[in-house]
Amino acid sequence: MINIKQLVTAATLSLCSLISQASVISLDFENIAPYPNTNNVLIQEFYNGGTSSIGTSGTDFGISFSANSLLVCLNSTTEFCSNASRGGMAPDSAEGALFFLTGSASIMNVAAGFDTGFSFNYVSVSQAGSVSVFDDVDGTGNLLATISLSPNAGSCPGYSATFCPFSAVGVSFSGTAKSVSFAGVADQIAFDDITFGSATPGPQVGVPAPASLGLLAATLLGLRLRRKA
Repeated sequence: MINIKQLVTAATLSLCSLISQASVISLDFENIAPYPNTNNVLIQEFYNGGTSSIGTSGTDFGISFSANSLLVCLNSTTEFCSNASRGGMAPDSAEGALFFLTGSASIMNVAAGFDTGFSFNYVSVSQAGSVSVFDDVDGTGNLLATISLSPNAGSCPGYSATFCPFSAVGVSFSGTAKSVSFAGVADQIAFDDITFGSATPGPQVGVPAPASLGLLAATLLGLRLRRKA
């Protein structure tokens, strides 16, 4: 005989787990500009309810980028738009990434703040970089964490890219962060899949669409009603 109580408990745990996974946010820098492009599109308020420098807009995560933050076009095996590529290792995030041509860092602001840590992918050929987390906007306030980034580029045959492939890095911290500095030598480092809520950067395998969450919630409600009946 089916134990309705056990089914309800299992469904509840599954729903909680899926909601937790769905809270993971990843900035993949896709669809900011048509692909391929000429590496001159500023990211600006694309993830902040506004637009990029060419008027495109993405999901409003309340996240903005400094004025020097650019979209770099990543090579495929048929499109060669820069000297960077994911080398076939990121099918869901293979067309765009973050880089800068002026200054010493790209600054990401998260006005509402975030905690615990985050992760990302990066690539550099010969210059070291770093990522620093601050508790105020624009790379100000108290320093919460810093992670050093060593040159990591390897070989990606067929992609005509020296800056390839990207490597995964994560950083943890205590407190509430409101900005992150992605630093290095201009035009010598790129970042992708900036992810909040997971130690693994990029899209999270098995995260359901909102419709799937709704279906599970409806099923759970049906089980509870059946149990009462």
